[in-house]
Amino acid sequence: QLVESGGGSVQTGGSLRLSCAASVFPSSYCMGWFRQAPGKERERVATIASDGTTSYADSAKGRFTISQDNAKDTLYLDANNLKPEDTAVYYCAAKIGVTCYTSSSMFSYWGQGTQISVSS
Repeated sequence: QLVESGGGSVQTGGSLRLSCAASVFPSSYCMGWFRQAPGKERERVATIASDGTTSYADSAKGRFTISQDNAKDTLYLDANNLKPEDTAVYYCAAKIGVTCYTSSSMFSYWGQGTQISVSS
C-alpha cells in the first residue's frame, strides 16, 4: 500500500515536498513519482531503484529530487522552482525488481495521488 501526502497550492517559484509511505519495501524494487495533468497522459517524473540509481524526466532535472528513507519506508519528491506546467496530480508508484522504466504500465502498485497546483 502506498499513501502520498504533501501536495498543495503554491505560486510560481515555490517548493513542495511530497511523501509516499509504503507498507513494505521489498529487497529489490523501483519506486517513482508520476504525474497526470487534465487531458494528458500520465508521465514519469523521477524514479529510484533499491540500489540507489535515480532517473529524471528532462522537465524535472535540476528542479526535482527523488529520495528515500528506508528506515521509515518512505519515498520523497522535493519539487523546487515550481512552474504552472507542473500542475498535476502526482502519484507514487512501485514495482518489484530493480529495473526502472519510464512507462507507467510497468508499475504494479500505485498511491491515490496528491494534487500540486502552481499559479502564475
